[in-house]
Amino acid sequence: MEQNKKNSKYKTIGQVAKILNLVDKKKGTLSTHTIRFWEKEFEILSPKKNTKGTRKFTAQDIDKIELIHFLVKERGFTLEGAKKEIHSQNSSQHQIVKRLKSIREELLRIRENL
Repeated sequence: MEQNKKNSKYKTIGQVAKILNLVDKKKGTLSTHTIRFWEKEFEILSPKKNTKGTRKFTAQDIDKIELIHFLVKERGFTLEGAKKEIHSQNSSQHQIVKRLKSIREELLRIRENL
């Protein structure tokens, strides 16, 4: 996932949905309409738009979407609760979980190569 974020400076909303491949247990993968909805709900998420209105997401935007997903889908926060959590800057647990997932992916790759 980290490699995909670095390949290009900007990603479209469809590319972001594919890169993150975040899974909602009830509805499947994180869809583009969910990202658009979160963009309206969370002021921290404001991707650039070109003249046609196409959203262009940076690596920082993708990190913000991951944080929102973590709080809402994994921790079970309401949208209001997630907003308060983001503003209070108590989301270091997200960074820890993200790092652990990265380590797990690396260990699985090593196991496959053995």
